[in-house]
Amino acid sequence: MSRTEKFSDTLAFKIASIVVLSAIVTIFTYVVRIPVAPTGGNLNFSDVAIFFAAFTFGPIPALIASAIGTATANLISGYAQWAPFTFFIRGLEGFLIGVVYNILIRENSRINNIFLQSFLCFLVGAFVMVTGYFIAGTFLVGPGAALLGVPGDIVQALVGVVGGMSLAVAVKKAYPPVIYFRW
Repeated sequence: MSRTEKFSDTLAFKIASIVVLSAIVTIFTYVVRIPVAPTGGNLNFSDVAIFFAAFTFGPIPALIASAIGTATANLISGYAQWAPFTFFIRGLEGFLIGVVYNILIRENSRINNIFLQSFLCFLVGAFVMVTGYFIAGTFLVGPGAALLGVPGDIVQALVGVVGGMSLAVAVKKAYPPVIYFRW
């Protein structure tokens, strides 16, 4: 067992990973926000960070960082009404993407094509996000307005999977020991 493998199993490393990933998700969610008038929400790059966290660090870090990071961004950017919903929706999204990706990258997996893996993860992530925000939007702004947010959510998830996978591949290429950081 290498020194990197031993260190990445420590509680301190796991806590630090969650803190850094949460900050990354918050930044990706907060920096670029495109308001969606009918829903009172916004489009952003949170999915890039969520997919990256799930692909690189696994389901548990993705769950925690996605939930904390996106809810924090909602709170500091004037979308506090969405924060409780976002916490649950994005946490579940990150977790399920990570679980599906873990299944797909096993040695005995029949699906070893990175594009097919990404597409399947996109389907899971987009389903959770679109469904979750449609339900939340129905409570907050009504079903008609919530329905108008669906196309933007699908595009956001698509940008997220492409950006997240690209970032994950680039980081794994630049720093190969990152593969030991999954948990």
